[in-house]
Amino acid sequence: MSAVEIICRNCGADTLLKREAVYDGFTKTGEKRLCSSCGFEYASESDVPFKAKANEPRIFTDADRSAKVEVFDETENRQLCRYCANYIVNPFTQFCSVHKKEVQATDTCGRFEQATDKDDSDSPI
Repeated sequence: MSAVEIICRNCGADTLLKREAVYDGFTKTGEKRLCSSCGFEYASESDVPFKAKANEPRIFTDADRSAKVEVFDETENRQLCRYCANYIVNPFTQFCSVHKKEVQATDTCGRFEQATDKDDSDSPI
């Protein structure tokens, strides 16, 4: 289905396959397969002379790839306001309850306090 390169049986051109939907009113009833050069219609998918794809040589192997680069240490971004206990988010703003000002999730400050995960198992819902 994804192959589109063909060698047309009618005109002999090295060309592309054109697929057109066939409708009965607003209902799709099928699909026409046409040569984009001469317009020759193929009866079925198996009749289409798809071009054989040659295996391209592999220049690089997995051994040639560099090691995965880690830009941040695992705990390096843990001093961000997003992870602070004093960080308040609502639909309109992000707010720091210590400094009483609007902040961004990627801001940092010297009064960072690690937020604890809330346990919702006791919720009355």
